[in-house]
Amino acid sequence: MFQRLTMLFAPLLVLFASAAYAAAPMPAPAPPIIGAKSYLVVDSLTGRELASLNPDEALAPASLTKLMTTYVVFHALKQEQIRLEDEVTISEKAWRTEGSRMFVEVGSRVSINDLLLGMIVQSGNDASVALAEHIAGTESVFAELMNQYAASLSMHSSHFLNATGLPAAGHTTTARDLTTLARAMILEFPDYYAWHSVKEFTYNDIKQDNRNSLLWRDASVDGLKTGHTDDAGYCLVASAKRDNMRIISTVLGTSSTRARTDGSQALLNYGFRFFETRLLFKAGEEVTTARIWKSANENSRLGVLEDLYITVRRGAYDQLESTLDIPAIIEAPVSAGQPVAELTVRLGEEQLLSAPLRALDDNPTGSVWQRTRDSVSLWFE
Repeated sequence: MFQRLTMLFAPLLVLFASAAYAAAPMPAPAPPIIGAKSYLVVDSLTGRELASLNPDEALAPASLTKLMTTYVVFHALKQEQIRLEDEVTISEKAWRTEGSRMFVEVGSRVSINDLLLGMIVQSGNDASVALAEHIAGTESVFAELMNQYAASLSMHSSHFLNATGLPAAGHTTTARDLTTLARAMILEFPDYYAWHSVKEFTYNDIKQDNRNSLLWRDASVDGLKTGHTDDAGYCLVASAKRDNMRIISTVLGTSSTRARTDGSQALLNYGFRFFETRLLFKAGEEVTTARIWKSANENSRLGVLEDLYITVRRGAYDQLESTLDIPAIIEAPVSAGQPVAELTVRLGEEQLLSAPLRALDDNPTGSVWQRTRDSVSLWFE
């Protein structure tokens, strides 16, 4: 059995009440039509989907593949398997790799720092292969690492066969999986992520601009990656931060560089215009209390261990309604961090969030007297 508490959210405080749900705000208009095969727009912090079109359709990713290549390299750096100053000897295979290039020379030694910039900024296929071979011995073994990391991120619709995104039968992913990857990149590697905003890079006296033209058009955009092949069309994973809100837009299969840029810009603007992300509860903040029977402490504070955010349509925050499901009887011991209750937040009939509330205090078993007293009291509950 559970006790259920109803809460209504206001901008600056939470009011506990049993008031009926107020009238819903006007819905956001339909997202713009951008001429893509697939797209997905999400809030980076909460993962809330803001707009989508066929987000789970498996498609060729072209050079968006390099996002996963980069993610694997970042992990190798974090685990100190490699260092940015390490030098990589360029193989003939890397040198001969077709498509976009950093223009490394066979037999030369190039730092991992430069290869990363060559891959991220210049989209160098040669740099991608050189990094893959340095980390895993061969590109095919590196592709196995890519798939292992994809599985760890629950990118269940992705399968990588190379480090570059050059066409290969069965080398596919989805807008949803690429968005998941972008979120992970931003969350796990905020310092390295900043390289995706570098506008140009010069290597071997050859200067190349970042192909993500949104970096010049919109100051709030700071990543991530473009891609193009005849099969994949023109693709772009873009991320922008305005005020305290970050949005990721993944666009696949447009007809031109302008279409992917204009379409991504339109989707980002749509997300920022019609949605907002707000802090519900701070980490360690008391949301409510619960009676702990047979405990040395009669009551325990309940809350969240990490800041809890929610993304809603603009103007809807004041009309959120939430419920707390708390077991009618909770007996000691209950340790700090243990999930005790369940918080559910809705807007009308739509459930937006469900999260556990955890004990913020240790609640050890009480004395013999406390246990005996509460045992008697429970007979009448």
